[in-house]
Order: sequence, then C-alpha cells, then structure tokens
Amino acid sequence: MTKIVMATNNAGKLHEATEILAPLGIEVISQKEAGADCEPEENGSTFAENAMIKAKAVYDIVKMPVLADDSGLCVDALDGRPGVYSARYAPKGSECETLLKEMKDVPEQERRASFQCVVAYIDGERQFTVCGRCDGNIGFEKKGTNGFGYDPIFMYGDKSMAEMTADEKNEISHRGKAMKALCEMLKK
Repeated sequence: MTKIVMATNNAGKLHEATEILAPLGIEVISQKEAGADCEPEENGSTFAENAMIKAKAVYDIVKMPVLADDSGLCVDALDGRPGVYSARYAPKGSECETLLKEMKDVPEQERRASFQCVVAYIDGERQFTVCGRCDGNIGFEKKGTNGFGYDPIFMYGDKSMAEMTADEKNEISHRGKAMKALCEMLKK
C-alpha cells in the first residue's frame, strides 16, 4: 500500500481523503503522524497558492508524497466571499451563523454559491494541482449533523451537505471531485 501524507490537522478532511483514496490502495496519514509539526502561513491569494504552500512545507520535512488542499465557500451575492478566507471568516464554530446573518436579506434566487477545492501534490518527481467544484445555494438555516464547516447551510438540491451520508457527499463534493482528479493523475 502506498502512503501519502496529507498536510492537514483537520480530522474531517483527513477522513474524506482516506475514504476516497483507500480503494486505490493509498493509505493517507496526517502530517502529525508523519512527523511534520508545522502550521505554514496560508498567505496566498488563491486556493492553489495556499494548497501548494502547505504541500511544500510538509514535503520539506517528511520527504515523502504529500497532498494538501485549500478550499472554501464562494458566495455569488457576496462577490465570492468568504473564498480563500473561509476558515478565517468568523470565529471557529460560528461560521454558519455569521454567514446566515450577513445574508439575511438576500432572496432565495440570489443565494447561489460554490464550494471550491484545489489539491496540491508533491512527491519529489512531480508537483501539480487539481481542482474540484460543487455548485449549490446557501440555505436559510442550519440543517443536518454530518460534515463540518459550512456543510449545514450549503444546499445541494433539497439537502444540505450535512444531511448527506459520507458516500453521497464524496460523490458530489468539491473535495471529492478534486480527489478523484488526483486519483486520475496518480494513475498516469
């Protein structure tokens, strides 16, 4: 089984990556498990720049294949915000409430949004990025208990991401699509 280090300390992201890559015979381990105790500053202006910053920082420590992602929620009515600042948009745990408050007067037909993800990969010989996107809408209230972050307010059809099973979410999510694109690149 091939091992890849995921440059994250986020258990939710690690779990999603593990579920998607395991069928390819890839074991995903956290940066902490690999001995990389670092928190690189995500000071890029794009998801791709931030993903590569994290991947390079961890690769420089562990010298084994590394993947890193940067992702966020882009809301049309907010000119793409919170975007690359999604994790820093509001105090941890209050992201959904903060966004719902900011969008309280936005009508249903103007609540389009997308989750976007870029995965960076480095293995010493190759380095590249792949992208994934999931389009939906911002709901009016939190729904569901699965997932993390903005999942309870991101509506895909009539379900929030937090109401989906892991398999349903991985099939349509931005991170799921980016990981599938990574799988295709790794097969080459």
